[in-house]
Amino acid sequence: MGPSGSGKSTWAAARYRQQEVVSSDALRAVVGSGENDLDASADAFALLHQIVTGRVRRGLTVVVDTLGLDPDLRDRLREQGRAAGLPCVAVLFETPEALCRQRNATRDRPVPARVLGQQVAAFARAVEAVPGEGWDEVHTVREDAGVPAPSPAQVPHPFEVGGKPARGGLPEVVLQVSRFPWGTDPAGWLRSIALAADHHGFAGIALMDHLIQIPQVDRAWEPIPEPWVTLGLLAGLDTRLRLGTLVSPVTFRAPGVIAKTVATLDVLSGGRAFVGLGAGWWEREHLAFGLPFPPSGQRLDQLETCIETLQALWGKGTKPYAGTHVTLPETTAYPRPVGRPQVIVGGSGERRTLRIAAAQADACNLPSDETVLARKLSVLRTHCSAVGRDPSEVAVTVLDLPVLGTDRDDTWRRVERLRGRTAAATFAARHHAGEAWSHRERYRRLAAEHGVSTVFVALPDLEGPDDVARLAAVLDPA
Repeated sequence: MGPSGSGKSTWAAARYRQQEVVSSDALRAVVGSGENDLDASADAFALLHQIVTGRVRRGLTVVVDTLGLDPDLRDRLREQGRAAGLPCVAVLFETPEALCRQRNATRDRPVPARVLGQQVAAFARAVEAVPGEGWDEVHTVREDAGVPAPSPAQVPHPFEVGGKPARGGLPEVVLQVSRFPWGTDPAGWLRSIALAADHHGFAGIALMDHLIQIPQVDRAWEPIPEPWVTLGLLAGLDTRLRLGTLVSPVTFRAPGVIAKTVATLDVLSGGRAFVGLGAGWWEREHLAFGLPFPPSGQRLDQLETCIETLQALWGKGTKPYAGTHVTLPETTAYPRPVGRPQVIVGGSGERRTLRIAAAQADACNLPSDETVLARKLSVLRTHCSAVGRDPSEVAVTVLDLPVLGTDRDDTWRRVERLRGRTAAATFAARHHAGEAWSHRERYRRLAAEHGVSTVFVALPDLEGPDDVARLAAVLDPA
């Protein structure tokens, strides 16, 4: 909202995709002889409302670029947004009248001085009225001659969060690799990803542990390597990366074999191994590889047994072990881990999985959606209290699957390429689609408000080291 020459169109064009901006002037040029064809105004506004209705019905961002000085028009637009369940934001352009007149004078068809004066007066009335009209947010852009408008980061859109990010406060970020488009040089591709991750300051690399590529990531015939063999390759590189799985189903390997495998990786990597463990969920891969897939209760029993076995075989000495879930005649398991590999329980089942994490794990891995996360953490704390454990002893990690673009246009292109048959707005919201600063802000909030220590990030469109570099922008504290 603002008089002619206040900078609305320039501001919108710098911050939003062309397809997201609906301009009354541009529509007059479509249905009339040009942008100044006032006889075409009625048809232009009818088309404007039709476009707004179509976009908000699909949950898409729509920026209405018009004077916004008519309270009836504001009410109608706000009602359209409300009906679609979208946030409605008013942006007021408090540009000095002299600057508006200066800009207006340079136009091919200036607005008559008298009319511009009427607009300035109407805008003053709008400034008084807008705060009481029921907008979800009201932003003010104050621009003086020679002073740029606010940064794009000050104007949120449905897929980005809040204002300009502050410095510091980021949790550690681990790259989770879930797809492997390695072409004809698998080892070379893996090395390039790991070296790029180390170069850009990621804390580690985690690999998925599946026997068939899962449908959420790629097609079944795409490669998905055995993770512990692959991590052994990465351990031979000169990096500081932590290495492990997120997560390994306890149904794939005997607990003692997992203990031996992780200890070996820890030794070869100089103490950088961790292991994510879960009860397993995909029956198809078990059947395809001839593995039993017992009911969920039995798989959760196996999870408890596995964690206890790791702890027993990683302890000191070779004496027999008699525990709650497992009895071993001896604990001769060499090499021992260099340190104490972190055991992360993946899964958010509230009755048993989170109880197992509370009782036995070093960390849990939960969804990154903040509403879901808050609920799961409340359950986890309750389980910790029940088993007599301080909740701070169980580190909180999350798995995040962001769509990350270099700018709004790039972000939207990625949404369109990745969304399949899912509605664009739904897919974008589910994956927090946005630029690096928005993900950075979200990760800071996960750390500050939910105690998240590690974010495992899996790019759905990871192709090579250039994508690792693109993701690395979220690590920049500036």
